[in-house]
Amino acid sequence: MKWGIIGTGNMGSMLITSLVKSGAVRASDLIIYNRTAQKALDLQKDEADLTVAENLEEVAKKSDILFLCVKPHHYSQVLNEIKNELTLHQCLVSITSPVSVEDLENKVSCQVARIVPSITNHAHAGVSLFTFGSRVTDSVKQTLLNTFEHISKPSAIDEDHIRVASDMVSCGPAFISFLLKNWIEAAGEVTGISEKKATELTENMMIGLGSLLSKEIFTLDELMEKVTVKGGVTGEGLKALEAHIGSLFQEMFKATQNKHKEDKIEIDL
Repeated sequence: MKWGIIGTGNMGSMLITSLVKSGAVRASDLIIYNRTAQKALDLQKDEADLTVAENLEEVAKKSDILFLCVKPHHYSQVLNEIKNELTLHQCLVSITSPVSVEDLENKVSCQVARIVPSITNHAHAGVSLFTFGSRVTDSVKQTLLNTFEHISKPSAIDEDHIRVASDMVSCGPAFISFLLKNWIEAAGEVTGISEKKATELTENMMIGLGSLLSKEIFTLDELMEKVTVKGGVTGEGLKALEAHIGSLFQEMFKATQNKHKEDKIEIDL
């Protein structure tokens, strides 16, 4: 089976590297294309068995499963160039939330799926969000699920919740990193601890927290309960958080929902 990837930016290159390094896909079974050819050729330097296509038509013709890893406003242009090359035995996979599988099925005659990855897939961890179109065969579904299990935990998401799920899974690492950077800066401002030491402690705490959750030792609620001693320091810290958090996350989700709506209006397939 041949796997194609159009677009070798952050997410496209992450998929290429993760799928190959995890053993999910052999480099020799991957054909890649990027508008700026050098970006694709740079990836080939690290994985010599990768095939770099000369044009969109080539990667479309030769791929059984083809990932579209370009920005949403480039979808229409790319689809117009490849749609006549795609047949029903092939599957086109979008990685962006504003473009629904229904939108894609109206544009191309092949099978269609959407898989939203996360930067955490670099570590062969985290979640990938799956939505299948009406034409996808059971065989292709199973192939995609089995493949992504090498680098993530696949999770089925319906269209109504694709944006909020993407916020949690794909945007989440950036949002949490922002909060932790503020956490580290505040620790220095209040106590004088160095940024280097505060960063080291925070990063290792997060690694430990992730291990606790992945091993299902505690739930989030249980963690708070176990760490919070009546009349202790943790309780006072939680009180301060509750008093000042306000509508922080509500406003964040409102902002991403609004941007999602704007993107869907701008995308003209």
